[in-house]
Amino acid sequence: MADLLSTGVSGLLAAQVGLSTTGHNVSNANSDGYSRQQVTFAARAPQAEGRYYVGTGVNTQAVQRAYSQYLNSALWSASSSKGRADAYQALTDQLNNQLSGSSNLQSSLDTFFGAVQDVANAPADASARGVLLARAGALASTFRALSGQFGSLDGQVQRQLTDTVTSINSDSAAIAKLNERIRASTGGSEPSDLLDQRDALIKKLSGEVGINVAKQNDGTLSVFVGNGQALVSGTQSFELGTSSNTYDATRLEVVDKGTGAVLSGRIGGGTLGALLDFRSNVLDPAQSQLGRAALAMADAFNAQHAQGVDLNGQLGGTFFNVAGPAVQAAGSNAGSATLSASIDDIGALGSQDYVLSFDGSAWNLKDGSGATVAMTGTGTAADPFKAGGLSFVVGGGAASAGDSFRIQPSRNAAGGINVAITDPNKIAAASALLGSAAGTNTGSGSVGALSVADGTDANLFTASSIVFASPTSYSIDGGPAQTFTPGTPIVHNGWSLTLDGAPAVGDSFGVKANTNARGDNANALKLGAVANLGVLDGGATSVGRAYGQLVGQVGSAGSLADDAAKTQSAVYNQAMSAQQGVSGVNMDEEAANLVRYQQAYQASAQVITAANTVFNALLGAFRG
Repeated sequence: MADLLSTGVSGLLAAQVGLSTTGHNVSNANSDGYSRQQVTFAARAPQAEGRYYVGTGVNTQAVQRAYSQYLNSALWSASSSKGRADAYQALTDQLNNQLSGSSNLQSSLDTFFGAVQDVANAPADASARGVLLARAGALASTFRALSGQFGSLDGQVQRQLTDTVTSINSDSAAIAKLNERIRASTGGSEPSDLLDQRDALIKKLSGEVGINVAKQNDGTLSVFVGNGQALVSGTQSFELGTSSNTYDATRLEVVDKGTGAVLSGRIGGGTLGALLDFRSNVLDPAQSQLGRAALAMADAFNAQHAQGVDLNGQLGGTFFNVAGPAVQAAGSNAGSATLSASIDDIGALGSQDYVLSFDGSAWNLKDGSGATVAMTGTGTAADPFKAGGLSFVVGGGAASAGDSFRIQPSRNAAGGINVAITDPNKIAAASALLGSAAGTNTGSGSVGALSVADGTDANLFTASSIVFASPTSYSIDGGPAQTFTPGTPIVHNGWSLTLDGAPAVGDSFGVKANTNARGDNANALKLGAVANLGVLDGGATSVGRAYGQLVGQVGSAGSLADDAAKTQSAVYNQAMSAQQGVSGVNMDEEAANLVRYQQAYQASAQVITAANTVFNALLGAFRG
């Protein structure tokens, strides 16, 4: 005969497990990463009673979490994308705010060129000249301020890299410890709470860096980053680290702490991926583009300023000082060779960095993407390497195979720009030279462009006379005959003169010093035209346009980052909703389960009471 008391006790115990599990679910309804747990029951083996079987109660088979590996993996992936998008958006927003803040470069440019126009309107006015120097100082200060803000943001990225790597290492170590506990606990039953803790850590880790997760046969999870770099393998964790860039000791790279291998270019996703991508794809190009604008400003304004004379009758000197290309030797260089770089053609100057490396027999130049760049020259001072608007001279001792140098053409230019002159009288507002055509000329020739070709020529201000013996032949100051080619400049005593039209036999032209430097504004007008002068990109891009390109590229990056953040947030919310639809605690369902298990408990208690009554009746019968 089946044991009614044992049957009732089995039901009572099963109901207790159900009640405990339901209570556990209710208690953890708001616990992050918690998965709803479910109890699985099965009938005990029945007892044979002749021609039939009598049930013997219930067994609690398992307490398992409601879980979908597919949905959890989708959530981890969405968490990684959202972590990257949120961090990227925050960084681009900061950069946009810096460009649109009080240090607006376009406003400073407009104010500066307005002051140049005021000098052109009153070239001898000391007040206007003083204001121009002040506005020039403010413009240089704006360049430096923006460069400093970019530098501060770069420092912030550096600190966040370190903090994120520390957090990743901590989470990886915690996952490895949970792997150990889970492996030790797996003996036919599932440690649901430990699995939830591990999943929550993996979700957190995925928000910090893009990861791949692989389940092992012993119940542990292995976690990989980048191109297969292990963060967790079984019960062991592997740390990431930060190390100085081989060319720049102040710049941090993410590395495998064990081997020192650089991982920066192979990490994507999460906050760490966003930091590295933002630095490489937005901040570095922005710093270089700002530097290009500073170089364009200094080069164009200095070149035109050198064409004029100041109130002392002296040629205009350098107006703006600006830093040239930065050269950084690799820390692994074994040779003693050195490298210097200068700007050869600003119109051909790009914004990307270059690496010049020695393979043991020849020097090779590559751009930031790793593509080979053709060079001319031999690298000596007399015949430098030339490429991308730059000139390179290799000096010092011998280079060793594998030695390399990184060249940053404009990265530091904006941070070092300043005004070279302090005396308002040294502003070269007047033309240095005057050209004229004789009134008796019969041809159509006229003075076109007249410029200073060599300001160091001692005879620059000596008056000269050009007389044409024929339409194609001329002499200067009675010297030997020279061939005249229309459109080709006539160069003499440090000046260069281009004639328009066609000179006739006997026509003459004169070049002399401008003796009216105090009242002349010809060079000031040309200085004002620098605002719209094409300088970069082969003469297609002015200073203002270069800054506009900077604002545009940062604004575009910010807009894309905003869109990505919204999209990834929606994807993450959908993934979370789907995952919670399976694993989340439903309070209405748990309330119903409480009633159900409570009733089952009470009913089982009644079965035990009935068993007791039957047992007492049997005892009473025997007593009778």
